[in-house]
Amino acid sequence: MSDLEKKGELAVKTNSEKQGSSIEDPYYQHEVSEAQPAKLGGFYANVMEMFHGETRGIERIPEEEKTQTSMWTAASMWFSANLVIATFSLGALSYSVFSLDFGTSVLVIIFFNLLGALPVAFYSCFGAKFGLRQMVLSRYLVGDIGMRVFALINCIACVGWGAVNIMSSAQLLHIVNGGVLPPWAGCLILVICTILVTFFGYNVIHAYEKWSWIPNICVFIAIICRLSMDGVFKAGLPNDDGTFTTWGSGKTFAGGVLSFGGTIFGFAAGWTTYAADYTVYMKTNSNPYKIFFMVLGGLTFPLIFTMILGAAAVTGIKTNDKYATLYDEYSIGGLVYAILCQDSLHRFGEFLSVVLAMSTVCNNIPNMYSIALGAQCFWSQFARVPRIVWTIIGNCLTLAICIPAYYSFESVMENFMNIIGYYLAIYDAITLSEHFIYIGGFKNYDVSGYNDKSKYNPGWAGLFAICCGAAGVAIGMDQTWYVGKVGGKIGEYGGDIGFELAGAFAFIGYNLTRPFEKKYFGR
Repeated sequence: MSDLEKKGELAVKTNSEKQGSSIEDPYYQHEVSEAQPAKLGGFYANVMEMFHGETRGIERIPEEEKTQTSMWTAASMWFSANLVIATFSLGALSYSVFSLDFGTSVLVIIFFNLLGALPVAFYSCFGAKFGLRQMVLSRYLVGDIGMRVFALINCIACVGWGAVNIMSSAQLLHIVNGGVLPPWAGCLILVICTILVTFFGYNVIHAYEKWSWIPNICVFIAIICRLSMDGVFKAGLPNDDGTFTTWGSGKTFAGGVLSFGGTIFGFAAGWTTYAADYTVYMKTNSNPYKIFFMVLGGLTFPLIFTMILGAAAVTGIKTNDKYATLYDEYSIGGLVYAILCQDSLHRFGEFLSVVLAMSTVCNNIPNMYSIALGAQCFWSQFARVPRIVWTIIGNCLTLAICIPAYYSFESVMENFMNIIGYYLAIYDAITLSEHFIYIGGFKNYDVSGYNDKSKYNPGWAGLFAICCGAAGVAIGMDQTWYVGKVGGKIGEYGGDIGFELAGAFAFIGYNLTRPFEKKYFGR
């Protein structure tokens, strides 16, 4: 080898080591030369260093930087993110949109939340094990082409999440203090607060989420007390004639259950496509079982507790005129205000309302952090753009959407959650099949070449499965803007089984074509 060749090899090796990746990856060396992740200097670098902020993007986290050991930190991330007004709002759809009784709502909330939370807990183990973000790991699970499809959808979904979450909080901020704060200003405040936390990255996000659940749960306890004092919880007692309210039945009732369940699944499973993003700095030898159950508990408790509380609160509009009036005018924000403020806690209730409205920041932080990682995975050239720039762009898009959508909160939330559930069911069906059937478990991943296309499957089977899943969605969905042939036949108003059929069709399509892909491509 000539001196010139040796110098060139040494330069590539040094550059690869700086990025924390394998130096044996020919594809990675090409990627570095064409799209090296950007690193800002000057003021940005000084601020990040001062607050121990994160400057990394989608590069693999080297072992020496994997210093997180607390299992509670992994769990509290999702505990705080789901103990928020958006979760409460979703539970309230049970009666107001789907006309379900409280008992049925509780069962639906428990079952579909567990179903949606399981894959999130499972993929959280991957972050600690491999030090790779969820979309980067998806290259192994759905192939390069499929990963890019899901990365694009994920970015769109993150913006949608942010908009839906902000709307209920903006309603509450607007009604407090006599409507002095206009809706657009409430949306802007929440967006700015989200940017401030996500600016500093992983460590600051975890620190914020570790404790931000405390004021939120205090507000929910106050809501429970006020609901009890207003007699809302007496709905389960005998009626005046001595009879009990009977549970629903029939096809129309089943359609409501399925549609509400699909909405819940979309919310609970919504974290799946960035689950590993929040455990990448945990030590590689962390116990995967502890991570799984801590994340599962950190997810399911706030989801089930807060949604059930929302389902209980909305039943008050049947018997309480002040609840019904403010709910009709201001939706969930009006309901919370009626519970805490009107003829209730007054100024202190308004303070609690503001605290609850600001809880949306906890929920939007993961969305606005992971949107940057999804964008960087979608196209290698996007890795040149620093993470914080993508975060700001995502928040600006969120603001542009949530202000006009503010006036149609219920329909927007229901439709969006179902759509999220559709694509996540497809993602779960493909990735779980690949992991358990074709890769054969954690021990068979070669993550040293995570930027080498020869290390993971081509993705044609994954792309075919996505199309199969989309066909399942088309015939199973039941939305105001489109009703599928199967979904529309469930009861008088239809029932949404889009995510169930999407998952089933994607699973069948993937497992029919993946063996041929392995045979002809060898991977």
